[in-house]
Amino acid sequence: MLKLGLTGSIATGKSTVLNMLADLGVPVFSSDEAVHALYRGAAVAPLEALFPGVTVDGVIDRTELAQRLLHTPERLAEVEAIVHPLVRSQIAAFFEGAEAAGATLAVADIPLLFERGFDYGLDAVVVTVVDEVTQRRRALRRPGMTVEKLDTLLARQMPQAEKQSRATHVIDTSQPLEVTRDRVVALVEALRSRAQGEP
Repeated sequence: MLKLGLTGSIATGKSTVLNMLADLGVPVFSSDEAVHALYRGAAVAPLEALFPGVTVDGVIDRTELAQRLLHTPERLAEVEAIVHPLVRSQIAAFFEGAEAAGATLAVADIPLLFERGFDYGLDAVVVTVVDEVTQRRRALRRPGMTVEKLDTLLARQMPQAEKQSRATHVIDTSQPLEVTRDRVVALVEALRSRAQGEP
């Protein structure tokens, strides 16, 4: 089975591509969904201990946590030290489960794949890219996003050009959805052929 990582900077279309892969029957793992679940479960107590008051009704208030980190960005490493190992273990379990189920290909969406440098044992990496104007426009349409917050997020992320240079496959999502979908379909067909040993 081929293990693929899907990554890319904020608002470059990772979730869209991940959904397209799922529609094609590829097992997929969303790190963002995993974090959402952890913020309702295993990560609640340790994060509340770090930032008293970020829990509402037993769930981490992501907006409040983001605000705290905006004012104390140096503490982000403390949050990551709690959350990232939990997500990594889930990704490992996901790949094991997909392989046991007989999948030829499985994809994990890992937003900070290159930035953190953790070895997930991937066979290839797909990077989503988009022009900067489109990226900023998409990002600033998100609820609660501000220019300040976006600039802080972008400063933490590797430049798109560098991610693209490290990619095994690149999907530019700046075109209409139909074009992106065609690119995803072509990629999946090629990867499934490779996984099955076809020339």
